[in-house]
Amino acid sequence: MIEILKRDVCQLQTERLIIRQWQEEDHAPFAAMCADPHVMRYFPATLSEDESVQLAHKATSLIKDNGWGFWAVERKDTGQFIGLTGLHYQDLDIPNTPFIEIGWRLAADHWGKGFAPEAAQGALRYAFDELQAPAVYAFTTLANQPSRRVMQKLGMSDCQQNFMHPKLPRDHSLAEHCLYRITRQEWLLLNKE
Repeated sequence: MIEILKRDVCQLQTERLIIRQWQEEDHAPFAAMCADPHVMRYFPATLSEDESVQLAHKATSLIKDNGWGFWAVERKDTGQFIGLTGLHYQDLDIPNTPFIEIGWRLAADHWGKGFAPEAAQGALRYAFDELQAPAVYAFTTLANQPSRRVMQKLGMSDCQQNFMHPKLPRDHSLAEHCLYRITRQEWLLLNKE
């Protein structure tokens, strides 16, 4: 069982990014990102503006309640919202749950610049240093090679426990998912300072 620790709402920083609580002005660029078929190609569908705003409100509320969650990501140099990254308590009926999941989603014009692994590394640091999580997991549909590459860059390993996502029909092209994990010990070894 995972203990959910209540923390003060925090803001994380990496070399180029601020990982923070959501702001009202994030909603429009987030909605545009979630309406982009290229960004959402490994999700069952794009999201409407209302669905995106609801998702942002849910993320805001979870961060307010727990101090952590799926944070907004902002570039330090421009102050521009570029997506989300963070942690989520996952209890879906999938292998190894409950666990802390890490995830990310960035606007397409910010791909290929190393922002996803940089932001996720900040979230992992929080998971292991602040939450003292024993392990952090990530999952995605098998075809999502870009996210799988980010998982590998973070030092995560494929658990070899593929599963059918419980919220998708079994015959859906995105239904089969892979599960990745990094333990706190593995992360500490990779991030000796």
